Amino acid sequence: MLERINDLIWGKGLILLLLLIGVIYTVKLRAIQFRLIPYMIKTAHNKEIRKNQFKTMCVSLGAAMGTGNITGVASAIVIGGAGAIFWMWISAFLGMATVYAENNLSSIYSDKSIKGPMAYLAKGAGSMKLAICFAFCCILASFGMGGMVQANAMSECIRKCLKISPFLLSIIVFIVVLAVICGGAKRIERAAQIFLPFATILYTAICISVIWKTRSNLPNIIIKIFYEAFGIRQCVGGVSGYSVSKAVSSGIRRGVFSNEAGLGSSPILHSSSVNSNDIELQGMCSMFEVFIDTIICCTLTAFTILCASSNGTVYEAFDTATGKYSCCIIAVLMTAFAFCTIIGWYYCGETAFIFLHPNSSKTVFSFAFSLVTALGVIIKAEKAWTISDIFNGLMAFFNIIGLFLLINKVKGIKISGSVNK
Repeated sequence: MLERINDLIWGKGLILLLLLIGVIYTVKLRAIQFRLIPYMIKTAHNKEIRKNQFKTMCVSLGAAMGTGNITGVASAIVIGGAGAIFWMWISAFLGMATVYAENNLSSIYSDKSIKGPMAYLAKGAGSMKLAICFAFCCILASFGMGGMVQANAMSECIRKCLKISPFLLSIIVFIVVLAVICGGAKRIERAAQIFLPFATILYTAICISVIWKTRSNLPNIIIKIFYEAFGIRQCVGGVSGYSVSKAVSSGIRRGVFSNEAGLGSSPILHSSSVNSNDIELQGMCSMFEVFIDTIICCTLTAFTILCASSNGTVYEAFDTATGKYSCCIIAVLMTAFAFCTIIGWYYCGETAFIFLHPNSSKTVFSFAFSLVTALGVIIKAEKAWTISDIFNGLMAFFNIIGLFLLINKVKGIKISGSVNK
């Protein structure tokens, strides 16, 4: 039943909508993706902005850079072949324009009482019903994508290294998550600032080491990615259409799971920034996060697996560089990435919960979120991923409606920093 629902939601319709909205905003914003690097270099010279924005970027990037960067990429390769990586790149490139538009609109309409897509759906699009539907789906997505999937992937890695019962591990996860999220936004920001840079640098260094040691395979891998993306190799066997469909579907689905462009989570997280009213800054920083998450980290994962693993796992690939310590290193990395995603998505879910129930206690949601996250340790991985995909798709659907309705409200930038009218 879950698989049928998932296939219905993530059919050709939603994938085409995600691609279409990305193309539309890429054209409208005059390929704003190519102006990202000059803008970020210019912004980096402002110490005050750099200091304040770094906290928000750590939380937002932490929410995106979860287990999807490792297990999600591996899953995409298994389902759609090497060609899925090409479509993951496409989803990221187009998604950069989409995520800019999301944060642009959020900066215009958000205030203290209503933030992110809820704000631009309710006040911009003038539809409180759409805002409520999005908020409800956001809460479910925070439980699935932000909680269960991350805890499940993390627990599998930990249990490969330590002989610990799933029940005991779920209790530990519950206590740790509840302790952090009950500390509010400041504690969440501090935790993200500690874990994310450490995990990202270590993971990048190991991936580069693996790719360097197996660099002779890299040219063939790159050719393979493009061949399988368009079914060139499969044409001989007469299954090109099906193969390309799988590559496109798995690549875009896992791309969205990884960078979250189009879901609406990024504008919620960026609305917490002290610079949240700076329309250009929030839009460009969110684009930079998609670039780091998918174009850099997911590509590193893909090349690492394709170059050094015969069974499509990160474990076998990491053995090339870290040997017998691979299991423990991956467990540490997965725990750090998963934890950052959990606390980042908690903030998204909490924001949606407060919008729907402004007079309710946050403690209720904190307890429920921690409990569902802990249950992710026990349930099967396949179910956790399927549930997460369903909630992600529903969340994206309502957000995309808002992006279509408010297309005339989104404005781009010039390299000089002035707004395009």
